[in-house]
Amino acid sequence: MKFDFRKDLKTLLFIAFAAVMMAVNIKTFVRAGDLFPGGVNGLTILIQRTVEMITGYTPPFSIINLALNAIPVYIGFRFIGKKFTIYSILMIFLSSTLTDILPGFNVTQDTLLISIFGGIINGLAISICLLSGATSGGTDFISIFLSERKGVDSFNMILAFNSVILIIAGALFGWDKALYSIIFQYTSTTVIRALYLKFQQSTLFVVTTKAHEVCDRIYEVSNHGATIIDGEGSFGHNEKNIVYSVIARSDSRKVIKAVKEVDPEAFVNLLRTEKLSGYFYYKKEE
Repeated sequence: MKFDFRKDLKTLLFIAFAAVMMAVNIKTFVRAGDLFPGGVNGLTILIQRTVEMITGYTPPFSIINLALNAIPVYIGFRFIGKKFTIYSILMIFLSSTLTDILPGFNVTQDTLLISIFGGIINGLAISICLLSGATSGGTDFISIFLSERKGVDSFNMILAFNSVILIIAGALFGWDKALYSIIFQYTSTTVIRALYLKFQQSTLFVVTTKAHEVCDRIYEVSNHGATIIDGEGSFGHNEKNIVYSVIARSDSRKVIKAVKEVDPEAFVNLLRTEKLSGYFYYKKEE
């Protein structure tokens, strides 16, 4: 593990900010709407409320959440990255502890507003973590592991896990809360997908007369190779090359800028990649 004081201090500050956001969100929007967020946080709240319903005692959020994150943390250390996992443990510990410590208050009584804005805040907190090189724990570890190591789309698995939580929650505490929780989870997921682009891909087509130089720059910037296709301009009948590559969406701006530096006259077409089969390089977490 390599440490950079300024970079790591910045990361720690972002993680602390995200932890406060998540804890405040749970104590205000989630609790006010009796919602069940996705992942381990949702399972923790479900266990809390079930124990409270049966015994009248509400166990601490932090104890349950830390216990449930034990296996995901092991997966992080073993397969993803030690530094990444250490930061994630800090996030899990801070957000769990603050959830028990911070006071709760109601912003609004409108459950629909709570579901939408609570989901937005939850998505922002998770995105800040991911962009800083950490995760909020739980299913995020599993999602990153499957995306990086197995090339598997983990969305359906996580959706199935969250569905089980919502079915149990609906049966025990009312289906209206479960349905509002779906809105919360959908909003949160939409925000994350808009902000965190690492595991999303784009297809790049570049029409150029400097194909080899363009390929070299694409590789330098993104660590992705490219394919050169011979072509001919239909208007002037002059020889052209088409450079085809698939890159991470998060690298698209840097790649296009690099291509334009090599060939200012290049014609660039960037498309969203819906499905990819085969090996695709992902930058490893530290």
